[in-house]
Amino acid sequence: MGGGVRRTLKKGLGEMGFAVGGGTVNWFPGHMAAATRAIRDRLKLADLVIEVRDARIPLSSANQDLQPLLSSKRRLIALNKKDLANPNIMHEKIKRATVGPLPGVTQDIAGYKIAHHPSIYVLDSPGVLVPSIPNIETGLKLALAGSVKDSVVGEERIAQYLLAVLNTRSTPLHWRHLNGRGTEVLKCESDDKKEYNLRDLLPKRRKPQSNSDVHYIEDIVTEVQRALYTPLSEFNGSLENESDLESLIEQQFEALQKALKIPHKASEARTMVSKKFLTLFRIGKLGPFILDDVPDASNSLS
Repeated sequence: MGGGVRRTLKKGLGEMGFAVGGGTVNWFPGHMAAATRAIRDRLKLADLVIEVRDARIPLSSANQDLQPLLSSKRRLIALNKKDLANPNIMHEKIKRATVGPLPGVTQDIAGYKIAHHPSIYVLDSPGVLVPSIPNIETGLKLALAGSVKDSVVGEERIAQYLLAVLNTRSTPLHWRHLNGRGTEVLKCESDDKKEYNLRDLLPKRRKPQSNSDVHYIEDIVTEVQRALYTPLSEFNGSLENESDLESLIEQQFEALQKALKIPHKASEARTMVSKKFLTLFRIGKLGPFILDDVPDASNSLS
């Protein structure tokens, strides 16, 4: 990532301390510390380890504290949330894993006997990260991917980071086909007074979306993409200059507020904008992404 982004992160976000028991951000939950100790003990008994990482951050989501122990075992690295990562960078030999959508859901190690002759046991452990995250950027990648709860870092900080990444990789310019295109909102008479919420996009056990729901969601995505494309396409500054980048991000925040129809006088307006923007990113509506700089992956954002 460019120097302008790194300087902006340090200036705008501060030297956030992703360290257990210290710094400005205390993110490491007690159950994770206990689980890490338990995993170390159980690893001694394991013949094969399946290490699950997030496909969007395959490097940042690795637990470096456990790597020395894992490297001595037969190991399979499985990537979950593969559908949200850029398929051009993923390899077929990588296995896909399914886990809970929120961090901290699994908190205990569970054991299952899956065969009798010979006896084979599977131990399912909670996801654990290192107690001290090495730098701000790694911590923000983990937060953006949902590995660290939003409330720990702050939705606005995470959204600012996402905008910085998108701009420095010129991702909004890939949406140039939206420039000048009108938004066609299709409604049925019965839907005239229907209210929509981005929470409706999250997977639930609910009736299938109607055609009007689908068109409305696509309209939101189109408006958000245009809100990011237009300021960047008209940008005359340098993305390596922290002041210029901050100004661009501020313009995009204002455009997003209009696109998402958040009232200007609403309290916590920026938080509301950030939450909705992050929801669209996390459920894949802005396209598949890989946030880490994976080797031979110069076009990791589509």
